[in-house]
Amino acid sequence: MATTPIEVKKTTPAAATTLDVWRSLRSEMDRLFDRFSTGFGMPALRRMFDIEPIGHFESSLAFPTPAIDVNEDENAYRITAELPGLEAKDLEVSILGDTLVIKGEKQQEKEQKEKNYHLTERSYGSFQRAFALPDGVARDNIAADLSKGVLTVILPKTAEARKPAKKIEVKASA
Repeated sequence: MATTPIEVKKTTPAAATTLDVWRSLRSEMDRLFDRFSTGFGMPALRRMFDIEPIGHFESSLAFPTPAIDVNEDENAYRITAELPGLEAKDLEVSILGDTLVIKGEKQQEKEQKEKNYHLTERSYGSFQRAFALPDGVARDNIAADLSKGVLTVILPKTAEARKPAKKIEVKASA
């Protein structure tokens, strides 16, 4: 048996991918906003809701974690998630202690039969997002709706939380 040497090529690490560049930008922007908001003694809005580790952008089986928006008005908090291709039966929204959990699983199967071949493609994936519930949420009235691939979870505020902030007069001393 003859042995033939195989040339092993050493390569330099690949340049940063586009995703890495965007992650870096997001990290810098998050840090900037965190520094700004904590300067006023307030928790960062992002950290008030998100309890996942920073930089956790993908979940099991390479199914992308959905884009999430959190908004607040005088009556409620609104969480919206882009979930194209999912149906209500594929989602679970629950409260575990002081945490709102959104879970989803997508299963796709495509089968194509022709005269000379048979093709079957399957893909599966799941995601989970968890949010710390802020004080003043009426837990018994939380509602979730899925419409046109967008999940909206409404967290209504309690009557106490909807009261306007009390303004305190600042007096100057001589």
